[in-house]
Amino acid sequence: MNKYTDATEEEINNTMQSAWDAFNIYRKYSLKQRADFMRAIAAEMEAIRDKVIPVAMQETHLPEPRLQNEFARTIFQLNSYAAYCEQGAWLEARIDTALPDRNPPKPDIRKTLVPLGPVIVFGASNFPFAYSTAGGDTACAFAAGCPVIVKAHPAHAETSEMVAAAIDKAVQKSNLPKGVFAHIHGAGFETGKMLVMHPYTKAVGFTGSYAGGKALFDMANQRKEPIPVFAEMGSINPVYLLPEKLQQSAAEIARQYAASVTLSVGQFCTNPGLIVGIDGDGLQQFITALGNEIRNIAPSPMLHPGIAKAFAVNRTKALTQKDVDTIAVAAASAKENDGIPTIASATATAFLNNPVLHQEVFGPYSIVIRCKDAVEMSSVIQHIEGQLTSTVIGTDSDIQLHKALIEDIQLTCGRLIFNGVPTGVEVCLSMQHGGPFPATTDSRFTSVGADGIKRFARPVSYQNCPDIFLPEELKNKNSLGIWRTVNNELTRNRVAG
Repeated sequence: MNKYTDATEEEINNTMQSAWDAFNIYRKYSLKQRADFMRAIAAEMEAIRDKVIPVAMQETHLPEPRLQNEFARTIFQLNSYAAYCEQGAWLEARIDTALPDRNPPKPDIRKTLVPLGPVIVFGASNFPFAYSTAGGDTACAFAAGCPVIVKAHPAHAETSEMVAAAIDKAVQKSNLPKGVFAHIHGAGFETGKMLVMHPYTKAVGFTGSYAGGKALFDMANQRKEPIPVFAEMGSINPVYLLPEKLQQSAAEIARQYAASVTLSVGQFCTNPGLIVGIDGDGLQQFITALGNEIRNIAPSPMLHPGIAKAFAVNRTKALTQKDVDTIAVAAASAKENDGIPTIASATATAFLNNPVLHQEVFGPYSIVIRCKDAVEMSSVIQHIEGQLTSTVIGTDSDIQLHKALIEDIQLTCGRLIFNGVPTGVEVCLSMQHGGPFPATTDSRFTSVGADGIKRFARPVSYQNCPDIFLPEELKNKNSLGIWRTVNNELTRNRVAG
């Protein structure tokens, strides 16, 4: 049970005032100072590893190996985003020097990115470290030069409190203004609303349900000054099975996908909740093999009772729809708050006519859609909503034969995977973890990888600005040694003048 009380309106107002005051100091800090602060957080996090992991295990029911991996990922994010922050390439510095003799004269124009202001980060229920208090959104905002106010997720409030204390230590050791980071508890809707609607809030980072993310997005757009909400709101991550590959490897693919569907009790935003194939011997072999695998995977506790209840309700709703067949359910008996591994199936016609079958069932559940032919599969693709990922399972011949289908699939997702599984998100610069609505509220940005820093900054151009007043990254001498585009050429050279 959450022992922390919701923050009051007065506490939130004081917190936001402190954050705004800190912003006017922290935004002027150099890239190196920001990066050193982020490395200090990583060091303080490492110091509490042995104490915080057992607390997270107790709060989330996640096993130690999973939490250790996630903790290591969080440390890596802080350090790698710090390095990228310091490199300065994310600033996208652009310089076009003056041409005074041109008719009309061309002015000197230089552009960079500047921080937005205080950022509200909502901790995610399913990632107590990597998407929560010191997670990717927090790291990106700090790198961009923004103070962060984290609203702890009540499902792992104690874990969040311990991580917040580590960040506070890093703030003190880095001699930063106290308001650069704050930690708020609030199980109720009103706490989040007050944070989003506060005039000093300039952006929001959120990972969670469609209902939660869309509510925050709508609130932010109803403000006198609308602000961006970067919400990742779930995805069913469709998998498209092409015929030749299925004929060759149906059983192997089934084993791979049984593991992916049930990984961490299905509690990943990249869980493959929809599998689409063309009916035939290969697909039938796959369905049979997948069902056999699922029956042998035991139910396990979900993160918290709220998620378990939602899974039970949504699973029942999906399985009781007209023309939906239950293919397999875990053979072992389930306990209270367990997620029960489940596979269903339906025709493409049923899928196309029933919006319920398009909805995410967050947990160890997936539905196989049986298409009559490639034309019907194309129709399914045309009716798929925006997704974080889509996966194509096929041979080279399959891919060549179905190029048009795959081109349509690409329009629906942020990451297109070939012959793999969507679960497992690599933290690297080329990762796109975001997709068309309703997967996220802004498909132009990623919440994984250092490019996520750009969510919390905005471009500003300086025209005919004296060198002495320019931001360091735009000055002629390029003392930072960063890559800049100068008169349409990428260079690290100084600008003559």
